[in-house]
Amino acid sequence: MPAIQRLSEVVTEIEDSIRNRFSGRTFWIQAEIADVKKYTDKKWCFLKFTEKSGNLIVTELKGVFWSNTYAAITNFEQATGQVFASGLEITCQVRVKFHQRYGLNLEVIDIDYAYAVGKLEMERKLIIDQLLREQVIVQDESSGRYFSNNNRLPLPLLFQRIALITAPDSDGQRDFQKVIRNNKYGFAFSVTEFLSQIQGDTASRMILERLSQVQAAQSKFDIVVIARGGGSDTDFKSFNDYELAKAVAGFPLPVLTGIGHDRNTSITDLVARQMRTPTEVATFILEHHMSLDREVDELKKRLYRAADLRIERAKNMLEAYQQRINNLSPATILKKGFAILSIDGKIVTNPDLIAVNATIQATLKNVVIESTVTKKNENENER
Repeated sequence: MPAIQRLSEVVTEIEDSIRNRFSGRTFWIQAEIADVKKYTDKKWCFLKFTEKSGNLIVTELKGVFWSNTYAAITNFEQATGQVFASGLEITCQVRVKFHQRYGLNLEVIDIDYAYAVGKLEMERKLIIDQLLREQVIVQDESSGRYFSNNNRLPLPLLFQRIALITAPDSDGQRDFQKVIRNNKYGFAFSVTEFLSQIQGDTASRMILERLSQVQAAQSKFDIVVIARGGGSDTDFKSFNDYELAKAVAGFPLPVLTGIGHDRNTSITDLVARQMRTPTEVATFILEHHMSLDREVDELKKRLYRAADLRIERAKNMLEAYQQRINNLSPATILKKGFAILSIDGKIVTNPDLIAVNATIQATLKNVVIESTVTKKNENENER
């Protein structure tokens, strides 16, 4: 009968062999994760690392985060904005561990989140190149800026009717509405919310649906605002979607985006008018209205100044005409020693109408002289 060993003895030998082989060594691996189970209270996370050829899994090994390295998950989610969940492809540092109860696994030490960000940036560039080839956008060589039909649309004189695409009960929704509703200028706006998921695998499709709803009622709106709070690069994956970017680029109403911070510029931002944050979009709208108010005030002032100037000119002309009238009035003429001749109460200006023996009246400053014409001679000074 062969020698029989206890299971624990065999496992101990395996443990010793693995420890001797891999003690002190770490490895950087690239793999897809699956079956992710987090225990946030204990700060543990169990998962599987898989490697595929097509859809076929060719390698699979258990992985684990213990409490001393669980912070790597938190750091990853904060840095990338991506939930650490099944289906992600990550690059991470591991060490080989063997436990007598749980068997062989890879204990994760750290995650290289730059890999996830870099992969997204490559996908982003491919989409921009496709939009350029299809002439959905054009790039200005001098500034490097991208232009679409949408971000070249003229802004309306006033945009008080706003279609707001945002996530329900989100910071972006609250920030935008707070600035718009509580503005110190007393401007009134009509904001219609089209609530949508903003991040995640189905977000771009949902935002497209909301845009279709806005377009179906576009006569009721002046502009569209897409608002969400800031985050990190992978958190904006839905806004780097080809179909969404193409739809925004050709949208018939001006689209203003407030979906990130200074370091985040999605493809959707490039084809719309990017205002960075929801607060900045709301502030832009208020400043646009204030600018119009200032223009109206300036026009009123110019109108008043022009009216005052014309009134002053008319007044001066009236005074000049009045002076001329005064200078030519009979009373003024009589004061200068002239006389007014009349026959039968009618002023005579044509001397041919005055006949010899006619009775005429000569009106001077203070008297009227009535006389009979005895003789008419030509005025030699007028020859």
